[in-house]
Amino acid sequence: GARRVATGHYARTEADPSTGRTLLKRGLDSRKDQSYFLFSLRQDQLSRALFPLGDKTKSDTRDVARHCGLRTADKEESMEICFVPDNDYRGFLKRRIDGLEQQVNGGNFINKEGKVLGQHKGYPFYTIGQRKGLDITFGKPVYVTGIDPETNTVVLGDEEDLNRSEMLVSRINWIKYEQPVPGQEAVTKIRYKDPGTSSRLHLQNNGVKVTFFGEAKGVAPGQSAVFYEGDDVIGGGIIMR
Repeated sequence: GARRVATGHYARTEADPSTGRTLLKRGLDSRKDQSYFLFSLRQDQLSRALFPLGDKTKSDTRDVARHCGLRTADKEESMEICFVPDNDYRGFLKRRIDGLEQQVNGGNFINKEGKVLGQHKGYPFYTIGQRKGLDITFGKPVYVTGIDPETNTVVLGDEEDLNRSEMLVSRINWIKYEQPVPGQEAVTKIRYKDPGTSSRLHLQNNGVKVTFFGEAKGVAPGQSAVFYEGDDVIGGGIIMR
């Protein structure tokens, strides 16, 4: 029965009288902007959402907390996964999924040609772009460039192998427009701290094909892709494998 829902995200909303839609906008503090995480909110949800921190900087927020005597005013910031306090996501998975290690241990590291390079501890314990903690050495830096859950294989390659000129995005939620024009230009973010890459959006039956003006580094299937036009979130979806 609540009329409004307020959260502490650094983001803003604004009504667009020309379309009747509620816009989702970047937070005023670009260093703390969290609009990336909110791309899946529907219009009925955005129209009832309040983001009181959206037009404040982090230091402004701390000043308010200090004025109110809140002990969190000087709390150290965390940039990690909020529900994994020790930042050990591998340990988190092991604790939550019984027998996971036994199920996935012993998969193959391969190169892009398919040659087996060694064995790993299981595909869930690796991420695209990872360089450290691979427990395998080649005398030069190597990176995780691909993951195939079906075969439990992890692809290793050079840093330039992380570059992509295009990707497919599904499960799209549009915010600024009911549907953007074909070939809409946008800045596409492929992770929270990604500054974004200039791109073009090509609408398809199963989602959106994104072509980058240049290349994007570390495109990770399963991660969110969010499209921006200035400070406005056009929409977003999930990167397909």
